[in-house]
Amino acid sequence: MRVLVTGGAGFIGSQVVAALSARGHEAVVYDVRDDPGADVRDAEGVRRALRGVDAVCHQAAMVGLGNGVADAADYVSHNDLGTAVLVAAMAEAGVRRLVLAGSMVVYGEGRYECVRHGVVRPGPRAVEDLDAGRFEPPCPVCGADLVPGLVGEDAPVDPRNVYATTKLAQEHLAAAWARCTGGSAVALRYHNVYGPGMPRDTPYAGVASFFRSALARGEAPRVFEDGRQRRDFVHVRDVASANLAALETGSVPGTLVSYNTGSGEPHTVGEMARALADAYGGPAPVVTGEYRLGDVRHITADSARLRGELGWKAEVGFEEGMAEFARAGMRDVQG
Repeated sequence: MRVLVTGGAGFIGSQVVAALSARGHEAVVYDVRDDPGADVRDAEGVRRALRGVDAVCHQAAMVGLGNGVADAADYVSHNDLGTAVLVAAMAEAGVRRLVLAGSMVVYGEGRYECVRHGVVRPGPRAVEDLDAGRFEPPCPVCGADLVPGLVGEDAPVDPRNVYATTKLAQEHLAAAWARCTGGSAVALRYHNVYGPGMPRDTPYAGVASFFRSALARGEAPRVFEDGRQRRDFVHVRDVASANLAALETGSVPGTLVSYNTGSGEPHTVGEMARALADAYGGPAPVVTGEYRLGDVRHITADSARLRGELGWKAEVGFEEGMAEFARAGMRDVQG
């Protein structure tokens, strides 16, 4: 299979390219890092790149929470306009298989249960609560404590920042393309991806990158809130293998299927910082109590659908992955 990988020189994209090549497929890299003219918003450039292609793995995106709404136009341009240009060109070229890099941020907060009211959807956390160190979202009905759980793909979507909104719009565009063309579309909703080649010290890097960069400078990782916020840290090679499984299997023609792509092993941010610092050899993390408005408290994946339908499973364990990441090289630019 000949696969066009947009963003194929980036952090995740380069691992997807390696996984494709190892499986005997031909990967065609389309990335502004390799060629400043290879912009996914350039319709003519995308048309040329699609010649002779059997499938597309769309990794190119502007990532991160961003700066409120100040950079909304940039996010919409890179993520949504870029995806629209791509699917239009695919429709014209007759390419009928698409795998999209989605994100767990489309859910907003994760899954919570109240002992009195069952599964509930807490709203955004109030500034006064965060300032007072009350980080756990309360039950929106009675104000009681909640128990966090795993979020499934059928959970309501609730994007809470510009980036999340553009990632959901990408899925809608891919679904519209699939319905119009009879194509097969898969969206992999990545959880917290980490691993070798992660970009360092950019405004868009994940928390694992910031902690690793701090350690390299001889500084203690600074853990926001109380460090007990839960995430699913999934290794980049496992994410690449999920892309490979989705490309080789596809979905029912005319549909988009979304899959949570996580390790299945929730850990707190504090646990991750400690594991990384221990593997690196210190300094120990510092819990600051600071917060970022727009961050969610807990978001962890139920990846059973991906395991059951595509036969994929995460292979890199948390301790093993953090030990490798502690000594791995990182990128000097966003990727």
